[in-house]
Amino acid sequence: MATRAVIQQQAVREGEDKQKNVGVDGRNRRALQDIGNLVTKPAGKPCVKPIARTFRAQILANAQAAAEKNKKSIREVVSAASVVNELDVGKSREATKVAADEKIILEKIEPEVIVISSDEESEEQDRKKPVSARKLREGSSRKNAKTLTSILTARSKAACGLTIKPKGLVIDIDAADVDNELAAVEYIDDIYKFYKLTEDESRVRDYMGSQPDLNSKMRAILVDWLIEVHRKFELMPETLYLAINIVDRFLSIKAVPRRELQLVGISSMLIASKYEEIWAPEVNDFVCISDNAYVREQVLVMEKAILGKLQWYLCVPTPYVFLVRYIKASIPSDKEMENMVFFLAELSLSHYPTVILYGPSMIAASAVYAARLTLDKSPCWTETLKHHTGYSEDQLMECAKLLVSFHSTAPESKLRAVYKKFSSADRGAVSVLPPAKRLL
Repeated sequence: MATRAVIQQQAVREGEDKQKNVGVDGRNRRALQDIGNLVTKPAGKPCVKPIARTFRAQILANAQAAAEKNKKSIREVVSAASVVNELDVGKSREATKVAADEKIILEKIEPEVIVISSDEESEEQDRKKPVSARKLREGSSRKNAKTLTSILTARSKAACGLTIKPKGLVIDIDAADVDNELAAVEYIDDIYKFYKLTEDESRVRDYMGSQPDLNSKMRAILVDWLIEVHRKFELMPETLYLAINIVDRFLSIKAVPRRELQLVGISSMLIASKYEEIWAPEVNDFVCISDNAYVREQVLVMEKAILGKLQWYLCVPTPYVFLVRYIKASIPSDKEMENMVFFLAELSLSHYPTVILYGPSMIAASAVYAARLTLDKSPCWTETLKHHTGYSEDQLMECAKLLVSFHSTAPESKLRAVYKKFSSADRGAVSVLPPAKRLL
């Protein structure tokens, strides 16, 4: 009996607990609803919700205040009150008509509310628009959009005064390369401005006084031989100009005995080939072309010594980088003009005084000026060339006279590598043309 009583008591307790739990779990909680801060789009016919008494009173008060302030007619107030009374009594009209009346009342008594739609809603609206309208909008936005790079480039040009050009005199030489990504039209002016600023860092001064076993004639023989080696290996023109720059910079730092001068030359050509060429000649190729005057280990040791002295600084503005730009600015430009400019520029490489006195950009601009005189181009110097080179005709006169004198003496010179190179048919035989002696 006692056991049965205990079991009954436990059952009663469990029932009470279940009722408590049911009361707690089944408590009627108010679900989260729209509190009026969102603008929803009704699907089909809108559903009219009853308005609270306080909200009705606020609407009525606002309607009366607005009527008194704006001196509106009593009809609007009465119609607003009638709508409120109809809602209070419970009379319902058609859903669409009540929603429209409610909207009119709110617009009259409520201040204007600016609704900021989400990205999803704006995208949905764009999808609902006709395709032609979307394309027109996208096209206009893309057309008017400007990149940060173009804005900064325009500002830098304006600050430097590059945008102020005489109309009709300076020709845009990059107009044809706008769609060519490799031409880097947006940056090309800044690149050459940087070249002009840094060319003095890689220039060499008069170093023959620090070379007890060398002189300018020995250097001219070495450069003439390197031009032949360059042509024999069919290397890029950038390689030749960089190799000679490496030779001069190394000789300006370290004294070299006469027996190692050729070793410096082939090691410099090897370094330049590795830097500029896709398929650089091997070390044994340079050993063979020097008639086995040196062994492979000597070339590698000298290569390491040169790179150590130059601190691996190989990205320098040589005359070649300026020649390419200035030839493009020499309008009209053809193959004959290009060959003549390179002929005069390579003549200057073997002459020590020219390399010491003038910078790479000056040599390149003077070569273009002398070439135009030689080929009777009129005018001899244009506003386009003056704009891109930064030199006037008077500034180039002295250097151009030297180049024309080199051209005059080239047929009788003992160092004929450049003359032979540009007397061939593939170079247009420009070296055999009469020089511009009127400049002398």
